[in-house]
Amino acid sequence: MAIVDLADLIDEQLALAYDAASGRASVTLAGDHDHDLRQTLIAIAGGNSLHEHDSPGEATLQVLRGEVTFRAGDRELAMGAGDYLVIPPARHGLEAVTDAAVLLTVATRGER
Repeated sequence: MAIVDLADLIDEQLALAYDAASGRASVTLAGDHDHDLRQTLIAIAGGNSLHEHDSPGEATLQVLRGEVTFRAGDRELAMGAGDYLVIPPARHGLEAVTDAAVLLTVATRGER
């Protein structure tokens, strides 16, 4: 059992995001293929995005730092630190308006 300092981890991941061609970096905080839940911290340098992709199934998104725009179909949601969203079961994407970090939680149900 260990406490994770999210502020420090976000700083570290944002530094990696700045060096990455994609403008983003991520680290899995909890879960692997033997568990029913996976939590991933995703840091995205401002102006970069996660391009549209299929829904991972049951999942939530919590903005930990910065501002992002979540897009699904013709819907667009502005989200800021502290905002929480149940991800709809549709193709979607995410753009960092500012340097941002989000916590993605996915119910994997022991996928292999």
